[in-house]
Amino acid sequence: MRQIYAKMLDTAYWKTQYNAFSDEEHNFNSDFLLRGAMLMRRAESDIAAATAASQAERDPFLVALGERVRALRSRRGLTRRDLATASTVSERHLASLEGGVGNASVLILRQVAHSLDCELAELLGDETTLSPEWLLIRDLLRHRNDDELRRGRVALSELYGEAGSQSARARRIALIGLRGAGKSSLGLRLSEALDAPFVELNREIERVSGCGLAEIHNLLGPTAYRRYERRALEETIQLYPDAVIATPGGIVSDASTFNLLLSNCFTVWLKASPEDHMSRVVAQGDLRPMGGAAAGMHSEAMEDLKRILSGRAAFYGKADVAFDTTGKSPDECFEALFAIIKAETQKTQ
Repeated sequence: MRQIYAKMLDTAYWKTQYNAFSDEEHNFNSDFLLRGAMLMRRAESDIAAATAASQAERDPFLVALGERVRALRSRRGLTRRDLATASTVSERHLASLEGGVGNASVLILRQVAHSLDCELAELLGDETTLSPEWLLIRDLLRHRNDDELRRGRVALSELYGEAGSQSARARRIALIGLRGAGKSSLGLRLSEALDAPFVELNREIERVSGCGLAEIHNLLGPTAYRRYERRALEETIQLYPDAVIATPGGIVSDASTFNLLLSNCFTVWLKASPEDHMSRVVAQGDLRPMGGAAAGMHSEAMEDLKRILSGRAAFYGKADVAFDTTGKSPDECFEALFAIIKAETQKTQ
């Protein structure tokens, strides 16, 4: 159809048609042909506008997804029919997917990824799949146990200059864990005993952002909060070679910020049982860690707290030391923790 339109819009074509008419037909047919040309130009314009609108409406994510599927298929040397057979996804569906107009389900993408012998993350555009070097590194790390991965992370931090020296790390103590574990109270006592500044990272976040924590969360959102958290930690590390730092409970939520903390501070996870966490937080009058549950809804708040602990425990466990404060008095906690930190400091001297 577009070829017919193009022919009809060609000036030479219309001249040929016009010259073929007799003189008496010119008056009628010239007007007819001119009107026809105008209609054809309008139709061509409408088609072009519809095509442009269709292209503009394609979601950039789906377009990029389709390009990755097509590139992976080409890299594997598969035709679209081959991939359709292997994945049991129709060629038509694959054509839509590769064209950036197919909004495939997760199950369909999983079938395609399996047939292309790649991770689902590679189809979705995970950063660690964007270059051959990334893919080779991923393959080296595949099936390593947790301790092997930790050694690899530490080695990479040292290789790229992200980590401070062991002696520098030992002089900067960071306490991590949920609210109610004793980070502020123990941190203040430790700073006095070590004659080092005590830094509450929450206060530094407020200083950097120029507003309170509640305002950041309510008005700017979690992304802005994590950005201020990262900046506050960077400044704290630069300003305080010796310090005891009480960190927010959610600092483990951002891998980049948490990695910065682990690389530059001797970290201590202050653990406590859910019941101890709950009683201490209630005593402080703050149920924020339990997702804002009302004080009277104790069982629901307890379930929320357990879910948060379960979700973060693996990350908290990356600390240099895990210290359980459950059932211990403040004095017992301080004395035991101070002894651990003194011993660590002596190792690096």
